Amino acid sequence: MTLLGRLLRNRRAGDTHMAWNLPNLRVQPPSSPGDPSDVEDSPPTSREGLPDSPSREQLILSSRHFGDGDAIALEHCAKNIGGDDTSPHLAWTPPPPGTAQLLLVMEDIDVPLPKPAVHCVALLDPASGQLAPGALDARRATAGVHLLRSTIGRGYHGPAPIKGHGPHRYVFQLFALAAPVADPLGTTPLDRARPRALLPAISAPVLARARLTGVHER
Repeated sequence: MTLLGRLLRNRRAGDTHMAWNLPNLRVQPPSSPGDPSDVEDSPPTSREGLPDSPSREQLILSSRHFGDGDAIALEHCAKNIGGDDTSPHLAWTPPPPGTAQLLLVMEDIDVPLPKPAVHCVALLDPASGQLAPGALDARRATAGVHLLRSTIGRGYHGPAPIKGHGPHRYVFQLFALAAPVADPLGTTPLDRARPRALLPAISAPVLARARLTGVHER
């Protein structure tokens, strides 16, 4: 397996097709054109998770288990590589007024595939403010959490990069939506929709968004 990882080391999905870069999941343009205080996205954050510049669109996503760009501990990794497959603690600042629902997407953007692997998709209650460790586990119900399909199954699937492939970045992306997510294109039930069909079909305006990246390597 180490040899395979080395052979595929230069083959990575990249961030082009991640949820963050879908046109429909960008923050909507400001209602008052020309207002310098309006920005499209949350400002860049430092490694301490503090914004580099203020913005009224600001949304910050953090975890007490790792900082942005830091390593994800083995306990949060998949069981087939020795982990517990426990989703990490996540917390976010209050979303903007008018937020009806939060969309959380976790993607491995370094998997050797044409597009990132989706490790988790969930709809969250905006009022919850945080997720306890294990709250994204499909085997148990958590108040305010609606788990949808990911690339494999449903609920959180921890990191399990190919041995020898190098560091994999796992991007947790949080979107504040102005309306609840509906069935994609009105044809497939929400709970059965695959992430690559669901995510581009979301029509609810995005009021703010934030992301947090963890890294794991074998």
